[in-house]
Amino acid sequence: MNEVPVAPTGPSRLRVLQSFGTPGATSNPYITRLFSSTPGVEQHAFSWRYALTGRFDVLHIHLVEVMFVRRGRIRTVVGVVLFLLLLLRTRVSRIGIVRTLHNVKPHEAQSRLVQWALSICDRRTDLWIRLNSNTVPPTGAPVVTIPHPDYREWFALHDVPASIPGRLLFFGLIRPYKDVDALVRAFTSVADDALSLHIVGDPQTAELREIIERAGHGDPRITLSFGYADDSTLATEIGESELITLPYREMHNSGAALLGLSLHRPVLVPDNSVTAALADEVGEPWVQRFSGAFDGTAIVQALASVRRQGSDGSPDLTARSWDASGSAHEAAYARAVELAAIRIRPRRAAAQAGGRLYS
Repeated sequence: MNEVPVAPTGPSRLRVLQSFGTPGATSNPYITRLFSSTPGVEQHAFSWRYALTGRFDVLHIHLVEVMFVRRGRIRTVVGVVLFLLLLLRTRVSRIGIVRTLHNVKPHEAQSRLVQWALSICDRRTDLWIRLNSNTVPPTGAPVVTIPHPDYREWFALHDVPASIPGRLLFFGLIRPYKDVDALVRAFTSVADDALSLHIVGDPQTAELREIIERAGHGDPRITLSFGYADDSTLATEIGESELITLPYREMHNSGAALLGLSLHRPVLVPDNSVTAALADEVGEPWVQRFSGAFDGTAIVQALASVRRQGSDGSPDLTARSWDASGSAHEAAYARAVELAAIRIRPRRAAAQAGGRLYS
């Protein structure tokens, strides 16, 4: 692994094609802010027409499989073919490919065709962006670490109410790996009428929704609010919570955890090297952790710890500003262009760079 330094660059006319479409009202703020935080870069939202015919210097890929996995095998095959054509175009045109490693691997099982396309993209990537220093990229291409920025400015105009003692909250897109049904079952096992649990988010499937409804059936302390939640609703729900519970089976990076911390609420997350590092960074009381299968004991212990240690003040998020992230992304894009030139014409590019080659 070849960690490369990140430093701000000067004025740039680099054209960057992001792997997601034009941000809208329901888009993750991370996507929207990435556009506005790189003023030295000409950002373009993704469309297949522009990807295959437009002019750009860098392709920035986030979740690769999202670009071409569709409902139905035939549609996915078509998506893979388009994606491979795009990779071919980047190679012929010396377009750099930057990949942000939001996760170590896809959360859902993928077909052999999709795995094959992912492996080709791995080998074709010129530069990796990881969100924490524990991430090991799939290849030895250069890597930069750019921490996931916070959401403090994004939610600054929203009212955040005082917390309600005993209120637990899960929010976000509900997918199987997040183990929300286990959270509901664990909560029902805790015999404490002073506790309440709010589930706010959109289940990925109708089946998952039914599983969660069955798990919480008959417990009046549980409130299920399925569907999209706007920023104002999230600010209210997060503000009223005493503890945000995120019982994921696997957690490597979590925008939900950072959003909770941005609004000064402690989070309960799986215990691993990444979440331990987050606790060291922002302060131990703010990042409660559980080991093994999630159960009622994890809830009771986390609440007791939060109340014992207190959560006065705010978590330390100084290392997660959008200004720093934007400058780091601009530098990463510029480096990817250099690496693409070296990859295509190593001898000529090496001469222009003073003989220095990057692995």
